[in-house]
Amino acid sequence: MNKREFIKKSSVGALGIMLAPSILKAGLPKEKLRTAHIGVGNMGMEDLKAISSHAAVDVVALCDVDAVNLSAAHKMHPKARVFFDYRAMLEEMKDEIDAVVVSTPDHTHAPASMMAMGMDKPVYCQKPLTHYVSESREMKRMAAEKGLVTQMGIQVHSFYDYKLATLLIQSGIIGKVHTVHAWSPKNWGYDGPLPEGEDNVPAQLDWNLWLGTSKERPYKEDMYHPGNWRKLMDYGCGTLGDMGVHIFDTPYNALQLDVPRTITTQCRPSNGFSYPENNVVTYEFPSTPYTSKSFKWIWYDGPGVPDMHEDLVLPGAKKTVDTKPKKEESVADKMSLDAKVAGEGELPEQGAMFVGEKGRLLLPHFMQLPKKIVKGKYVDISKEIAKVSVANNMGEPIRNYETEGPKHYHQFVDACLGKATTTAPFDYGARLTETILLGTIAGRFPGETLHWDAEAARFKEEKANQYLSGDYRDF
Repeated sequence: MNKREFIKKSSVGALGIMLAPSILKAGLPKEKLRTAHIGVGNMGMEDLKAISSHAAVDVVALCDVDAVNLSAAHKMHPKARVFFDYRAMLEEMKDEIDAVVVSTPDHTHAPASMMAMGMDKPVYCQKPLTHYVSESREMKRMAAEKGLVTQMGIQVHSFYDYKLATLLIQSGIIGKVHTVHAWSPKNWGYDGPLPEGEDNVPAQLDWNLWLGTSKERPYKEDMYHPGNWRKLMDYGCGTLGDMGVHIFDTPYNALQLDVPRTITTQCRPSNGFSYPENNVVTYEFPSTPYTSKSFKWIWYDGPGVPDMHEDLVLPGAKKTVDTKPKKEESVADKMSLDAKVAGEGELPEQGAMFVGEKGRLLLPHFMQLPKKIVKGKYVDISKEIAKVSVANNMGEPIRNYETEGPKHYHQFVDACLGKATTTAPFDYGARLTETILLGTIAGRFPGETLHWDAEAARFKEEKANQYLSGDYRDF
């Protein structure tokens, strides 16, 4: 089944519903939002906790392909109905659901979200928004056409330090930016042997539903569910699609970037199955009011990154820089909530460096203030910080993830209730995701520069276009 057929079958018309979007919107409760959650394990559980912490939320439906995950979520919300198949949930409860939260592995983001949007439901979808570029564009189109409230799950987008860095860059604190370096040492890649044979599917898992629209393949223990799917091309988007979305977000937003013109990746040869453990992706973007005419973005991921570059040397750094790979145990399996504060001259474990006409701005990931560097020395920017903070009513910096984390989610709820607007709607999330996905495609052709035609949504290099979309399996 191709995506067009899937969308058609998932639409409200296919279910015999002829209500116009305006009528559906008018029917939303003013004081309560009834939510359905697709995927409630790991990050899905965190999403469920954050959404349901809003006083106006009533969780009415829970869906997961793993009975253990579903049971844990149901204990938290015993009045909610439970499902293994999101399609059955949406069809059976279409009149009892006001908004849908999608927290599945990447390959199911678009199929589940598009079915919900086809029913005129607002959607909160985890990052990256989709698994294919064609899906990102379709989700952006559907959301705009129907006028739906949407939000991509990049919760740090609403954190103080990221909003501050955006305002500082746009205020011209380092002039026009010509280069951004961004990095994460996480290892959502796999360079080992391809799996052979098959293992028994755990009793609590519906393997067919986990595979969803992706191609059928035998189950292998510890290879797919629950934790390693991000490493595999059929289901995830590697480190770039996990941490890259978070770390790209602020520079992308601050510089008002669109999609890139060229993409070049340095990595091992593609095996067609898993992402490389180390990648260096170089993007060239069209200029914006906040960049120089020639603007370059360099992303580094995997153990031992980033590669040392003069743009990354900090004040107080040792003359000899140790670039040996870090031990595997230093690479977190999820976003570190106790991020290390780098010592003098030491780069933060994850972060971004803006390089501009008037100096550099270092933005650690995360919950640390940005730092300005000019001619090899840190510069006091407390006055600039105070100025933009007061002008934008930001208040004092907050260093509490427990209180900051839910803000992005609550913004979505409030927007559904007509009391706010979202700051990472699918219009924004689709462009950021497209940028990320173009980088993962370039990794299939290491050392080659791919040229992207944004208007036509195609590469100049025809061989790369086959990876912009994929057929959906009937399941």
